[in-house]
Amino acid sequence: MTLSGFNQYLTDEMIELTIPGRGTIRLDNLVSDVNGTLALDGQLMEGLSRRLKLLEDRLVIHLLTAGTHGQLDIIEQQLNIQTVRVEQGREAQQKAEFVTNLGADHVVAIGQGANDSDMLKKAQIGIGVMSREGLAVDALVAADIIVPDIFSALELIEKPIRLVATLRK
Repeated sequence: MTLSGFNQYLTDEMIELTIPGRGTIRLDNLVSDVNGTLALDGQLMEGLSRRLKLLEDRLVIHLLTAGTHGQLDIIEQQLNIQTVRVEQGREAQQKAEFVTNLGADHVVAIGQGANDSDMLKKAQIGIGVMSREGLAVDALVAADIIVPDIFSALELIEKPIRLVATLRK
C-alpha cells in the first residue's frame, strides 16, 4: 500500500513517520497525563494496562500527574510504570518543561486538562482526549488531533498510518 510521500517505519525503539506537508518525524517518547486521561476519579480505566503494554516496545512511556486523587501507588502497580509527580499550581509549566527536556520533537503527548495544553503544544504530536471529565478548551486548541477517548488515542499510536492520514496537508 502506498500513499504519495508516505513512509512508516517501526523499530523496537521508535516510530518514524513521513507526513506529507510536515516531514519526517521520529517518536521515541509517549507522555501522558494521568487523572482525567488514563484514570477517572483516581481509578485506572479498565483495559488500559494491556493497551499501554502494546506500545512499550516502541516508545518510552512517561506518566505525569499532580496526584489529585491520591491513588498513584495503585496505578503505578497496575501499569508497572513510575509516574512523575508535578507540583500543584505549576502543573502546566512543569509538564511542558518535561516534554522539552525529553526532546519535544520526538514526543507524542496525550492529555485533556487545561494544565496539559502547553505540553500538547510543545510535543511533536499532541493528542487531546475527550473524557468523562471533559476536554478543556485550552487543550482542545493546543492539540494536533482530538479523539473521543484514551483508547482511540492509543490506537492512533499503535497504528501510526492513522496519524499520517489525519495530519497530512
